This record gives sequence, structure tokens and C-alpha cells, in this order.
Amino acid sequence: MGQITKIEIITRPEKLNELKEAMYAIRVTGMTVMQVYGCGLSHGYTEVYRGQEMMINLLPKIKVEIVVSEIPVETVVEAAKKACQTGHIGDGKIFISSVDDAVRIRTGESGVDAIRDRRDEEEIVNSIIKQ
Repeated sequence: MGQITKIEIITRPEKLNELKEAMYAIRVTGMTVMQVYGCGLSHGYTEVYRGQEMMINLLPKIKVEIVVSEIPVETVVEAAKKACQTGHIGDGKIFISSVDDAVRIRTGESGVDAIRDRRDEEEIVNSIIKQ
């Protein structure tokens, strides 16, 4: 079985479209996107609500999970950094971890075969990338 790697990108919500386009450009077609809240160095901000000062310390972010085996991890990371970087605090983080195994539920395929685009799905993948 080949190496399977999961890349988790946590970034600003407004960067989602740029990130998706960057991933499609390098032929990453599968991703999971979640709305999340978190804080890092910025620790949030203070806001007044009904006359009370409140600390808003969890900021809205998006988390994009991508699993790859054939596309080099460095290529995905570089594309993500280029798409998400503004140069300001709050741009986010990228986490990289190994995946022991994967299973495609529909077919029962496992390992690299479970995440690889199938030949019969290549036309669908190409149409997504051309958009």
C-alpha cells in the first residue's frame, strides 16, 4: 500500500473559493469543508453587546480536509499557502498527518485505491477541473 496523507487546512472563510480553485488546479478534487471556530495568536476581540463588554475569543474559520496519495504533499501545501496567505495574523494553519488506511464504502476498495480517482470517473473529474 502506498503512502496516504491527510492535510488539514484551517483558514479564513473568505479564502474558501481561492483555496478550492488552487486545489482543482493541481488536480485535488476531493475535500471536506467544515465551518469551525477557534483562536490562535489573535485571541479574538472585544465587542459591546447590550451595554456589556464581551470578549469574542473564538473566531469563525473554515477547516478543509484533503487526503492524497499520488499528488505530492508539498504541492498541496504550497498551493494552499499561496491561496490563503494575506500576511496578517489569522491566516491559519496547515496540519499534515499519515493515514493508516482508507475504505471507499460504495465499492469496498481500500488503501490508495479508495482515494484514487477511478478511470470511469475521470470524465467527471476533468469536468470539475475545467470549471
